[in-house]
Amino acid sequence: MRLAKQLAHAGVASRRRAEGIVRDGRVTVNGEVVTDPARDVVEGDEIRVDGKPVAVEAREVWAVNKPAGVVSTAREPGKRRAVVELVRSEARLYPVGRLDVDSTGLLLLTNDGELANRLTHPRYEVEKAYRLELRRPPSEADLRQLAQGVELDDGITAPAGVERRGEREVEIVLREGRNRQVRRMAEAIGNQVVALQRVRFGPLELGGLAEGASRRLTAQEVAVLNGLTTR
Repeated sequence: MRLAKQLAHAGVASRRRAEGIVRDGRVTVNGEVVTDPARDVVEGDEIRVDGKPVAVEAREVWAVNKPAGVVSTAREPGKRRAVVELVRSEARLYPVGRLDVDSTGLLLLTNDGELANRLTHPRYEVEKAYRLELRRPPSEADLRQLAQGVELDDGITAPAGVERRGEREVEIVLREGRNRQVRRMAEAIGNQVVALQRVRFGPLELGGLAEGASRRLTAQEVAVLNGLTTR
């Protein structure tokens, strides 16, 4: 792993700031001053910043059932609560993707930046399933249009899985992640989302996780997530 990336993973600073710290000559690897942020380091290397050893944080992945009104950020400068506050962990966690402040449901948090980047990269098309309540009952033609793709201001959406769950309730499975995509898709068919909940991320189901609750994923679950992005 590159040195700057390792420092970011360890919680020393953001990747960009870590690069500056290295270039300033403040970092040693096995007693040698290193000024190249791209220098490769391996497990067992002794890394120090300003003479202080850098402890590499153990990787954690958490599932959270985000309530409405909670923001999908690591920190919230305003009065609203940030999703990381729902997790009891000392690790420096960040959301994997986002949910709108008014949306609820399954959100993953991790300190593994590499895994987070892969899970949200369009190349891997990791599925995410949403349950939504619409303002008015959608017609069968509306559902077919959603499934085939609708025109948004940033292009036509990719084919999606669409299933009616009630008179005004629909489940949509997406393999892409544009900003406020589900809400904009509903608007494209002349409708409006009243409530939106993410119920699945890849193979992980929201299940019976209570609103506002969180749980740390098992090693097996994390391995499955890693397996989604190895192709």
